[in-house]
Formats: sequence, C-alpha cells, structure tokens
Amino acid sequence: MPTYIAAALTRIRQTLPPQVTLLAVSKTHPVEIIQEAYDAGQRCFGENKVQELLAKAPLLPQDIEWHLIGHLQTNKVRSVLPYVSLIQSVDSLRLLNTIDTESAKLERVTRILLQVHIAQEESKFGFSLEEIRTLLAEKAFTPYKNIQICGLMGMASLTENKAQIRREFDSLKTLFDEIRKGELLPLSTFSILSMGMSGDYPIAVEAGATLVRVGSSIFGARDYSTK
Repeated sequence: MPTYIAAALTRIRQTLPPQVTLLAVSKTHPVEIIQEAYDAGQRCFGENKVQELLAKAPLLPQDIEWHLIGHLQTNKVRSVLPYVSLIQSVDSLRLLNTIDTESAKLERVTRILLQVHIAQEESKFGFSLEEIRTLLAEKAFTPYKNIQICGLMGMASLTENKAQIRREFDSLKTLFDEIRKGELLPLSTFSILSMGMSGDYPIAVEAGATLVRVGSSIFGARDYSTK
C-alpha cells in the first residue's frame, strides 16, 4: 500500500513541468523516512546541515544525489565534498575559494550554485544581485579550475504577499537569463535555477525555476526537538 510520502511525491510531481527537478528536503527526518521516499522513486535529496548529511549518506543507497542547501562554513567543506553532488548555498568568494582548494586536493570538480539574496529578511545569506553582476564583469569566477558554476539559488521572503514573492523570483530569473545570454560562464553547465519551497514553489515554477526544494509538503512537519 502506498505510504503518505509516496502519495505526496506523486501529487507534487503532477504539479511540476517535466523540466523542473524536485529536490526532497529531508532535514531533521530520519533515514527510514528518506528510504520511503527513495522507494517511491525519489533520488534527489537536500540537507541543510553538514552533520546531518554525513550521518545519513552512508546509511542510504549510494545512488542518491545529495544537495547541500544550508549555510556552509569553510571549515566543513573538506568533510562534505565526498558526499555532495551539488552545493547550492555558495554565498561568498571566501567559500568559493575554499571549495576550489579542497576540490583540487581530492582531484575532483565540485558543482555549485551561487546563492543570491533576493528576500527582504536580512537574516538570509547570499550575494546581492549587483554583487553577482560586478563579479561577472570583473571575471572573478574564471580562475577556478575545480568548481563548476551550474546556476543560481535564492529564497523569497517569508510572507503571504504573493506579488512580492513573484517579484523576488522574477529578479533572480532576470539575472539568470542575463548570465545565460552572456559569454562569461558556459551555457552547457549553467542551467539550474533553484528557487521555491513548500509554501511558494508553484510561484517559483511560474517564474521559471528549474529546481524546487520541497520538504514539509512531502515529509510533514519537521521535528527539531533533537537538533
């Protein structure tokens, strides 16, 4: 009999165009629950904390594609690199430098997204829209040999104002399109626009997201009691 997780995955997938990837955000949920989603066909999972990802990944099927979507401290880069398929939360040149250096030591190229601050809340991380434009103009991203910049990630404000959410997503989509029209990053790899979560992913899809990060709508409310 299908579990509620399988039913939730089916329901959400039916709302997504075929070109949009569903990332199941599994933070705070145990490996047994993640395994249920895996058994229902889900392969892409996102974790916010390095410690959780390191604890879960060895216990689950090796063909899972793990994304780190939470703030990453430079001193934890080395430990997480062997497990991640994509780091979505690269929010500074300092972090970019560390990922490049540690990736070189492992003789690998790490796929990343540049996190852009589009929300009203100051608590959220990320480059500003203008910082990204300036860094691109200065060719600041070209020296990195062990990083592949695959796109952009952003979080909208936590608000019931759908017009505001749409404006924020539109601003990120505009930047994404500007970069794709330019010649500073290869279009063959710069193809991911990660925006939208459980509460606003339909708006993000309308705005042009290619990846949505959905957690509570799949797994239910998170349990922070032991975190």
